[in-house]
Amino acid sequence: MAIVLGLPKGSLQESTFALFKRAGFNVSCSSRSYIPTIDDEEIKCRLLRPQEMSRYVELGLLDAGICGFDWVYENGSDVQEICELNYSKATSNPVRWVLAVPNDSKIKTVKDLEGKRISTEAMGLVKRYLKQHGVKADVEFSWGATEVKAPELVDAIVDLTETGSSLRANNLRIVDTILTSTTRFIANKKSWKDKRKRAKLEQLKMLLTGALEAQRRVLLKCNAPEKSLKKVTEILPALHAPTVNKLNGEGWYAIESVVEEREVRNLIPRLTSAGATGIIELPLNKIIF
Repeated sequence: MAIVLGLPKGSLQESTFALFKRAGFNVSCSSRSYIPTIDDEEIKCRLLRPQEMSRYVELGLLDAGICGFDWVYENGSDVQEICELNYSKATSNPVRWVLAVPNDSKIKTVKDLEGKRISTEAMGLVKRYLKQHGVKADVEFSWGATEVKAPELVDAIVDLTETGSSLRANNLRIVDTILTSTTRFIANKKSWKDKRKRAKLEQLKMLLTGALEAQRRVLLKCNAPEKSLKKVTEILPALHAPTVNKLNGEGWYAIESVVEEREVRNLIPRLTSAGATGIIELPLNKIIF
């Protein structure tokens, strides 16, 4: 028994392969192939554009797949959501579908789109958005390079952004955010009901989410004399509580704790002031709650 798993081709491909690596799976694919190899005999991978992933999962041509919630919504796919995976091309932040116009455009709100021309890759999303606001406009499909089409070819665009840098570079300003999306791990509903396939998918979920949890945390280790132990352990945050072990030699203890990486730069000076020595910061691969 093997599950057929769809992996996203394009902007998410590199970060997805890296996530699987941290989760313990080696995935590789040549530049011309759409069938990646993975070092797990129970998984067969297929490389597909995220835009069509949810349709193939819904049809049962894939047991499961990874794609953005935006494309599940765009396609109206009836699939089982296994979990949210908080990662994207550049950051761990959600991506946004935004309505954008040239900086000098008179369009200030969605109502100003009446009778205007809009370019987008997400036709269904935009048409639903306009309908919700009672606006009639001409929506045309964009085959790419959407940012460069305004103002010469269209009045506005609806495009995906993570940091907004590409929009700013093309002298565009955001009028409204239409949809916020994160990456999702989805499954075919029939496959999800299969006990063996579900067990494998839940194993994947545990390892992938564990790898993501570990990505933003580190293991902080230090030593402290008995007189400083209380102060040091009070400073250290932990998943539950810091681990404390007595060292060989009278009056010294080893302390370790899993902490948010962004807190380390503030923690280390405080730990030093409290009497901690031999402070070590170590990266983590997975955290399983």
